Parts: sequence; structure tokens; C-alpha cells
Amino acid sequence: MSAVYWIMASLLALFYLYSGGIKVLRTKDQLRPMMKWIDTIPLAAVRTIGGLEIAGGLGLILPPLLRVAPGLTIAAAVGLVLIQIGAIGLHARRGEGRTTGLNIALVLAATGTALLAAFAI
Repeated sequence: MSAVYWIMASLLALFYLYSGGIKVLRTKDQLRPMMKWIDTIPLAAVRTIGGLEIAGGLGLILPPLLRVAPGLTIAAAVGLVLIQIGAIGLHARRGEGRTTGLNIALVLAATGTALLAAFAI
């Protein structure tokens, strides 16, 4: 894997490990100040999203690091793209247009990471 891949994947992994971790560990009241949408979906769904974000972050790093199942890296990146597409839809429905900028940047970064991983296989 290239240095560009490792930089992008590491940054994405750190972001998603943090983001997913807080969704899994914090209470709804603790999440509410930073996630205005928290009351629009069940807490179990928030926890599931958090778990998927953690799995995606680990999936960007562990397979290439351990040199096993390289296809999992691509699947993890694509899964993170799908999570962000869902987030863009949620924010668009709620009229939170300025929030979608981060989501779009994450879609582009995860797409680039998936492409870099695909060409490395």
C-alpha cells in the first residue's frame, strides 16, 4: 500500500473510531448537544451506526496491516461511503445543509481510499 493510502486511511480510521466510539458509549443526553438529529432515530440505530463506523475504521487499517483479506479494506471503505450517503440524506431532510459539507468530504475521502486499496490489490 502507498503512503497516500496509509495517510488517508489512518485519518479516516481515527475519525471513525472516535465518531463510532462516542455513538456506542455515550448516552442520548450526552450525544444531543453535538447531534441534533439524535431524537429522530432509535438509540439502537445510533449504536448500530457507531458499531459500523468502528468496524469500518478498523477495516481500513487491519487487513492491509496484517496482509490478510485485502477485499475487506475495499468493503470497509465502501461501507463508510454508504454510511455518509445515509447521513447526507438525514441532514438534507432536516434542512441542515451546512452539515453536509463534512459528509461530502468523508464520502470523497472514503471513495479515494477504496480506489487506492483496489489498485493495490
